[in-house]
Amino acid sequence: MENGNLSTVTEFVFIGFPQLYEGGLLYFFPLLFIYIFVVIGNLMIFFAVRMDVRLHNPMYNFISLFSFLEIWYTTATIPKMLSNLISKQKTISFIGCLLQMYFFHSLGNTEGFLLTVMAIDRYVAICNPLQYPMIMTPQLCVQLSSASCILGFLILLPEIVWISTLPFCGSNEIHQIFCDFTPLLSLACTDASVILVQDIIHAFAILITIFIISLSYIRIIIVILGIPSAEGRKKAFSTCASHIAVFLLFFGSVGVMYLRFSATYSPFWDTTIALTFSVLAPFLNPIIYSLRNKDMKEAIKKFLCPQKLFHISEK
Repeated sequence: MENGNLSTVTEFVFIGFPQLYEGGLLYFFPLLFIYIFVVIGNLMIFFAVRMDVRLHNPMYNFISLFSFLEIWYTTATIPKMLSNLISKQKTISFIGCLLQMYFFHSLGNTEGFLLTVMAIDRYVAICNPLQYPMIMTPQLCVQLSSASCILGFLILLPEIVWISTLPFCGSNEIHQIFCDFTPLLSLACTDASVILVQDIIHAFAILITIFIISLSYIRIIIVILGIPSAEGRKKAFSTCASHIAVFLLFFGSVGVMYLRFSATYSPFWDTTIALTFSVLAPFLNPIIYSLRNKDMKEAIKKFLCPQKLFHISEK
């Protein structure tokens, strides 16, 4: 397997997971808890928004879609991580590796596009409040959401198809906790400059997205600071504070991981950064969106205890 071409490479081995006797279970249960929390937390946000008519507006519709995507974003990697923590053979098939990479990054791309849409939505709501209902119509929201999903899944397809045609030789050990572009391409029998070109393309896409979102929030903050009353500034800032927090958490960790070019990290920091945007960020997002938002907290309480709230309202 280690000295052949693509036809002989049927699986890859993950290097970076401890063996079971080395304390694998100590990592297994916290990761399992995080995964369950991410799934349940995002499902609650999704259904709370769907079932509460007060939240049927563009901002919450985008949040509910983002929460739905987060479930599948974590599902693309964490179940395999859990399996590797308790299994002796920490392997993944070649096709499985490509599929994991495709779905993980396609969902990540979709979330990135959606965060851009959410930033533009907050920009219009705060900077042009009178025109907001006419601009952000339900039809436009559906179109923006659909475009984010379609573009997110299509933009990566040619690259995955290209990687599937590459010949692989040498070691089949992936020095990462999930399949990713650079660790996988480093195993291919191809010119190293190809990896640099790929890194530049990814970096350009990330920087453009960060620039658009940052520009929107900088303009929003300037407008908020110009509001005369302190109460008005507080109310305006509360509508976008959670979005800014999620944006910084998501793109901060992604930027550290994919905007390093030729810089290399130790295996410990590589794993830590990968865990930040694949596990920690999805874990914190439901907390940010629920704890920082009064309407969302009420909607979740209504979703969890509908009969209790019904009786209270009757009294």
